[in-house]
Amino acid sequence: MDASNPFLPLLAVVLAYLVGSLSFAVIVSRVLGLNDPRTYGSKNPGATNVLRSGSKPAAIATLLLDGAKGWLPVMLVARFGAPYGLLEGTLALVGLAAFLGHLFPVFFRFKGGKGVATALGVLLGFSSILGLAAAASWLVIAFFFRYSSLASLVACVFAPVYYIFGDGVAWYMDKSVLLSMSVMALLLVWRHAENINRLIKRASGGEEGTNYEEIVYEGYGTAGVAIMVRAMTDNRNRTAADIRHLFNKHGGSLGQTG
Repeated sequence: MDASNPFLPLLAVVLAYLVGSLSFAVIVSRVLGLNDPRTYGSKNPGATNVLRSGSKPAAIATLLLDGAKGWLPVMLVARFGAPYGLLEGTLALVGLAAFLGHLFPVFFRFKGGKGVATALGVLLGFSSILGLAAAASWLVIAFFFRYSSLASLVACVFAPVYYIFGDGVAWYMDKSVLLSMSVMALLLVWRHAENINRLIKRASGGEEGTNYEEIVYEGYGTAGVAIMVRAMTDNRNRTAADIRHLFNKHGGSLGQTG
């Protein structure tokens, strides 16, 4: 702990965890009268799964709020903590606590999301340049490969690397912050274990699978989401090509909303 009085760093960490425990995917869905995201699709309380409800505003709100709950505690400690003895050690713990709150939220029986947006918010709190670099990595991979899970994995693994190589150029590296980022990266990989296995099987040709994320990125919009949900709930192993066929078949009645 940084301060001579350990109560303040401990209080900051606990508060960061409680803020992180606010599962905005569930909260936003309830406020907007949507189904609980833990009951459909991937059952993950995150922005991507909320998008499967067909509500873009709900998905965007979830994404921004999940990011904000990671950024806010870190920013407050970084900007106002020094006079109270809250230095880099506390900053690292606060960021990690907010992230762990999202993964294991005390208000939602410790069943949370995968933590991508919250991790990005924490990185932005550590350094806006670092956060933007990680976000740019996500966008590049998502654009070229059409998999948000792959983009998330690349961004989270590259973040500590960026932090190391940016030392003395864009920031001064702190070992406790690096450790915090590394732990978050490992936890993100663990939370994406199922996605990793699916990606490996597809790369080896062992599983064609359904790339729901690709359908979203191709701009099928709300209509595409509706068909995704239909494909996921009819107990058939549909491929991306199958879903495109469904879209083309029903495009006249659903309309392409982009």
